[in-house]
Amino acid sequence: MSKDQTPVENLTELEASSELAFLAAELARHDALYHGKDAPEISDADYDALKRRNDAIEAAFPALVRADSPSKKVGFTPLPTFAPIVHARPMLSLDNTFSEEDLRDFVSSVYRFLGHLPDDSIAFTAEPKIDGLSMSIRYEKGKLKTAATRGDGTTGENVTANIRTIKEIPNELPADAPDVVEVRGEVYMAKSDFMALNAQMEADGKQTYVNPRNTASGSLRQLDANVTAKRKLRFFAYALGEVSNGGQPARIADTQYGIVEKFRDWGFPVNPLMKRFTSAEQLLEHYNEIGVARPDLDYDIDGVVYKVDRLDLQERLGFR
Repeated sequence: MSKDQTPVENLTELEASSELAFLAAELARHDALYHGKDAPEISDADYDALKRRNDAIEAAFPALVRADSPSKKVGFTPLPTFAPIVHARPMLSLDNTFSEEDLRDFVSSVYRFLGHLPDDSIAFTAEPKIDGLSMSIRYEKGKLKTAATRGDGTTGENVTANIRTIKEIPNELPADAPDVVEVRGEVYMAKSDFMALNAQMEADGKQTYVNPRNTASGSLRQLDANVTAKRKLRFFAYALGEVSNGGQPARIADTQYGIVEKFRDWGFPVNPLMKRFTSAEQLLEHYNEIGVARPDLDYDIDGVVYKVDRLDLQERLGFR
């Protein structure tokens, strides 16, 4: 909390209402800069602090939650320069945790919801949260059909031609793949490739780019796919959207870890730091290990993603 901010518990209703209006407008402005123009004015940490402030005020004054509240939004409105694609299954945002206590509360809440289960009987996956552009790639009859950005979570931008230029993404799946498979993951630019690109831009007397994430996003949104092809974009696969056979829902695995292993078998890049654990202590230890490795990773991350491993438990918990 900044020095000039009144603690939430000391706000009057009028002050809370006024601040929520400011935060809604300010976060919408930063969303437009970040997603629409790839030109952020503040760091991810400062943006997250604004969102936490908004959420805290809404929790203290639930009657003041606005229709345009940032807590109700996912992603951004797709740009009109790209044809829209409606996701068969929504692409939802992730809840944030910021402390060891938050993580322990998450693990405890899973156990409480699922009932009296033995300690360490529920497995969780943990993997770096890549700072890139979320993507859903749809395959039909084994062929890459469409690719769409997350957009507002329901409708994304059709960037199929540009996705086809990323060599790491297969154009075909094996013959035993379901009729319809949506592979979801993150498009990013490696830090080494970003530095090489900026060195070339500087040598050519051109303006250099700000950071790998926005460079990747801008590269993927080029109207000319030939421009995208000249940028070294990469991809990590980590989740599924729609999966079906003969119009009926299907599965390629029973666990989150199994899904990622299947992606690897199909030729998709997956993050080698994804691990599976059965206790909060193990999850915290892996978080710290990722933190130590972070400076040497060839990609930017903005946290660690935790998921319940078993898909049937995810469904019971409402995560799918």
